[in-house]
Amino acid sequence: MGRVTTTTADLWHHYGRTRAERDRAVPDTFRWSWGQDAGPGPELLGDLTERVVGDLGAGAARHAAHLAAHHEPARVVAVDASPAQYAMATDLYGHLAPRLRVVPSEVVHHLHAMNNTYDVLYSIFGALDFTDPHELLPEACAALRPGGRLVFSTLAHYLSGTPAQPDVVAADIPAKTPEGETTTMRRWVLQAHVWTKLLDQAGFTEIRTDVLPATGEDPRTADTLLVTAYRPMI
Repeated sequence: MGRVTTTTADLWHHYGRTRAERDRAVPDTFRWSWGQDAGPGPELLGDLTERVVGDLGAGAARHAAHLAAHHEPARVVAVDASPAQYAMATDLYGHLAPRLRVVPSEVVHHLHAMNNTYDVLYSIFGALDFTDPHELLPEACAALRPGGRLVFSTLAHYLSGTPAQPDVVAADIPAKTPEGETTTMRRWVLQAHVWTKLLDQAGFTEIRTDVLPATGEDPRTADTLLVTAYRPMI
C-alpha cells in the first residue's frame, strides 16, 4: 500500500475504538505509567476540589472522566484535535457534563485563548508527545493561573529501546489514516534534561523529572518519564 503524505487526515481515527466497544465504564484508576498498571496516581495533581483542570490530548477522555467523577473539580476540560476521539469521548462520557467538558481543538490554539484559566494542566502520553514543545509549553504556562501546575508523562525512550533524543528533535512514527493507509506522525521523545531546559525557557519553575520503570515484559513496554512544573507566583 502506498505512502500517504497528507497532513489533514485524522491519524487517531482507529485508536481506542476496540476498547470503546467493550468498555464504557468510567475508570476506577488513574495512572501515569505507559503500562497503566503501577506507579503514582492523581495525587500528583494536588487537591482538585473546585479546581479547573485541563487534559491536553485527552483521546477518549478516560483519565478526564475519572477525575470528573471521583475528585470534585469545578471542571475538567478534555482537549483533543481528533474528530474521532472527540466523538468517542462524547459518546462515552457526555453524561458527566457539565463537570466534564470535551473540546475538539488543537491544543496550542485552545491554550492560546485560555490565559490564566487553569489551576492544573496534565497530559498522559498525549499532546506533549505530539506537539512541538516550543509552541505548546509557553502557551501552557500562560494558560495556567499563577502557582498552577503542569504534570505530564511521556516516553523515557523509544518503544524500540533506542534512547531518547538529546536535542529537540521529533521522530516520524507509523500511523494510519481513517482508510487504513500507512503514513507517519511526529513524536517528541526527549531526554529529561531537554524537557527541563524547554520548560525553563517557557517560564516554568520548580521543574522535577522522575523515571517510572516499566513493569511488564512486553516487547513494546517502556519506561515512563514523569515531569512536574509550576507557573511562578506573581
